[in-house]
Amino acid sequence: MKKEIDRAAHRLEGYIRETPLEWCPFSSPLINGDVFLKMENQQVSGSFKGRGAYNKLLSIPKEERRDAFFVAASTGNHAAAFCHALRTLDLKGKVFLPENVAAAKLDFIKGMGVQHELFGKTSLQTELHARRVAEEHGYILVHPYNDEEIVAGQGTIGAELMRQMPNLDAVIVPVGGGGLIAGIAGYVKEVNPLVQVIGCQPLQSPEMVRSIESGSIITEDISLPTLSDGTAGGLEPGSITFPLCQNLVDQWLLIGEEEISDKIRWMLARHQTLIEGSAGLSLAGLDRLTDQLRGKSVACIICGKRISMQKLKVVMSEIH
Repeated sequence: MKKEIDRAAHRLEGYIRETPLEWCPFSSPLINGDVFLKMENQQVSGSFKGRGAYNKLLSIPKEERRDAFFVAASTGNHAAAFCHALRTLDLKGKVFLPENVAAAKLDFIKGMGVQHELFGKTSLQTELHARRVAEEHGYILVHPYNDEEIVAGQGTIGAELMRQMPNLDAVIVPVGGGGLIAGIAGYVKEVNPLVQVIGCQPLQSPEMVRSIESGSIITEDISLPTLSDGTAGGLEPGSITFPLCQNLVDQWLLIGEEEISDKIRWMLARHQTLIEGSAGLSLAGLDRLTDQLRGKSVACIICGKRISMQKLKVVMSEIH
């Protein structure tokens, strides 16, 4: 997997940013170690998703992609990255979004001028619809996680981490469909198998965790509304990310809504930085594991920044 990720890193040069790795003076003393924040909220299109979307499109020969039509499905961040890549590369496509897409993400997509359509109550319904449309019309599907090139693109974060932080002991990662954590784990575990990879999901949408616990991908809809809308929704049957997560992730945590909300406020108060709910998962996960991570060098993935004003108002109204 490391070779594929190294190829992706070379392919992405000039299209995505090497994001900062910032030492955290507030959390580091809590573990008597070093906590660093990998600031993917500063990535093009506002989240780590730009890595996978660009890598998928750029992996297709230039002549073929020029004449192709691409489709994608997403709760928002992958859609934003897909639209950003289409505009930059001057390609044609359409994005499908669930009906409950966050307003901030929908506004960005509208502004990009790419065709879009709302379909489905959940992200999984939207993903399956996009796959059907692609198969019926011969379009190229740019899946949010169930694709080797997408996983390799997200894995370039792992490559950057090991270069920026060669003494890394643990990395805490938000998880939805598993593309981000599968890519990061695939790289760092090959470089150093002793690095702990810790996945965090919202308690309100624990599909990957429950699938890991049951030994197979669960198909029933168990999602409830969550601030972490970027990780919400079920897994596509047969997703390549599931066995990767089974084999490469060391530990799983389920994070409550109050914990997510607290970390959004914490980033604003301590770092003067706006993050989305899914980025709060890794920060909350760190708080859960202060004893376990004592004396370690830890990276928390700050995966994105897009949060609607409505959700932000709710979060800020909860200040006691």
